[in-house]
Amino acid sequence: MGDSHTWTAAPAAAEQARSVLAAAWSCAVTAEGGREEFVGAHTVADDGRVLLRVPEDSALLTAAICAPRGEPSAVLEFADVAPVPVRGRIRARLWLAGRLTVEDGHLAFTPTRVVLRQPSGAVVVDLDEFAAAGPDPLALAEARLLTHLADCHGDAVERLTRLVDADSLHGAVRVRPLAVDRHGLTLRIERVRAHGDVRLPFHAPADDVAQLTERMHVLLTQASAAACPRALQWQRTDRDG
Repeated sequence: MGDSHTWTAAPAAAEQARSVLAAAWSCAVTAEGGREEFVGAHTVADDGRVLLRVPEDSALLTAAICAPRGEPSAVLEFADVAPVPVRGRIRARLWLAGRLTVEDGHLAFTPTRVVLRQPSGAVVVDLDEFAAAGPDPLALAEARLLTHLADCHGDAVERLTRLVDADSLHGAVRVRPLAVDRHGLTLRIERVRAHGDVRLPFHAPADDVAQLTERMHVLLTQASAAACPRALQWQRTDRDG
């Protein structure tokens, strides 16, 4: 990449976990030997507790009410799914182990262990860091932003590949936007039988959509000034031929 890419920070594990938690629409809950899946049923408190609004006839709610100690253990699982269709669409999984309590007829889950698994491996997130962290400021807008980029600005995505090392593009058949956070944009490089990811860091963090627009403009300006990788030129030749 160009020498102008000086900001290389990425979200910390606690922030990534909170981002998954904030953006996920569904979750699976395992408790007392049973498993239930809920859609649109959870919210997140500032301290990282998960509030579950489940049906009154839910076995999970019954188990929490009838638990001998009053706080049954449970595991919550969340999937971080790429909003743009790509190969290997699940970007991460988040597991929270902890205790359930009943509050105002609903369930409150307090995590005692947080595990974030990504393609690079699994990491146990420090509980204090998890409680203190917040989600990435772009987390709730990411799906809309990436879908718009993929559907309406394919030419811009192709231009951004000029910032990718030619070796990373060797054998590429498709490049799609995979993720964006305040620190940078990640592209998914798909090949015939494999895929890989390349991160394009911003020159400074973007704390809102307006700043993200400026950061993307800088990347595109840098890409326009860069030479087109020979690897991508070969793919275009094969595709067009």
